[in-house]
Amino acid sequence: MSGDSTRCVKAVAAENVPGSPMQRGPVFAAPYQLSADEGTESDTYARASNPGWRDLESALATLEGAAGALVVGSGMSAVTVVLRSLLTAGDTVVVPSDGYNQVRAYARERLEPMGITVHELRTAEMAGEAAAALLASAEGTTVVVAETPANPSLDVVDLRAVSEQCANAGAVLVVDNTTATPLGQQPLELGADVVVASGTKTLSGHSDLLMGYIAASDADFLAGMERERALSGTVLGPFETWLAHRSLGTAGLRFERQCANALALAVLLESHPAAHRVRYPGLPGDPAHAVAAGQMRRFGGLVSFEVDSAEQFHRLVAGSELLVPATSFGGIHTSADRRARWGDPVPDGFVRISCGIEDTEDLVADLERALSAL
Repeated sequence: MSGDSTRCVKAVAAENVPGSPMQRGPVFAAPYQLSADEGTESDTYARASNPGWRDLESALATLEGAAGALVVGSGMSAVTVVLRSLLTAGDTVVVPSDGYNQVRAYARERLEPMGITVHELRTAEMAGEAAAALLASAEGTTVVVAETPANPSLDVVDLRAVSEQCANAGAVLVVDNTTATPLGQQPLELGADVVVASGTKTLSGHSDLLMGYIAASDADFLAGMERERALSGTVLGPFETWLAHRSLGTAGLRFERQCANALALAVLLESHPAAHRVRYPGLPGDPAHAVAAGQMRRFGGLVSFEVDSAEQFHRLVAGSELLVPATSFGGIHTSADRRARWGDPVPDGFVRISCGIEDTEDLVADLERALSAL
């Protein structure tokens, strides 16, 4: 397999046609001109299809090792389009209790009132005996949503094991690949049925757009989800589509630096008395390291740890020259987020750092100064 930067550059490369631009610009159109030979047009209305989507979807499918991909308006749109297309009353969904909190909120506030049974399991439990027993007793279609590494806990589930459990039970495994990205792991290769992700974050990588996508190896899955996208109107605009496609070409380069920065910060935090309960799957001593090392090519740009209080978190950010106080992650700037603020079940001093592309030595020195001043 080629290196990450080579893969990204090749994924977004235009067809080699002399006189054509190397990169196609945004296509601003809602309706397209129709043919007298009805049904032969490649595009009719931009909510159904457009050339910008095809370029971006082709690149994403290539990176995920998928038969195809669909782009949607946000990462949450990717999750909800998949769940709405797969589940009806009487079915069951399992979601991570230590993953992205809005997925749990959607399941409880929207799916449960529709007669869909909702179960929550910790990420590390999803491949265990409790999960197997749950899948064996579930009624109707069962969908398991696994996020690995989970956001913000950064715990990891063995995707080979959970995919085998799902296959044995006839359940559909949906993996949120946002934190790992397809440059860090390939869930479809490890047995997942569907991948969802927020392209808002690392893949577009400049903190300037919202975008999500769905990828699968089964065309039938994608057909149902494409229909749900069209009916719900959860679509991606032409400018965001172009921005994401343009940005994807540098994702390998950016992700390589972000992962190197994350490991360096995790090593610092692990030895600093002001930081507690450091989590990073790339640390040899992390509880998830063995599983992560068996399925991940890179360990991602997120690090979590705890300080003593919310007030100490704000002092940490104020004492740093490089930490930007912001939610979301995956951008070129290193940011820090106090996740309890958003309702995650974590202590008040829980910190999630998203590493940017600053020089590693500068970032380590800056965080060390800020920690030592607490």
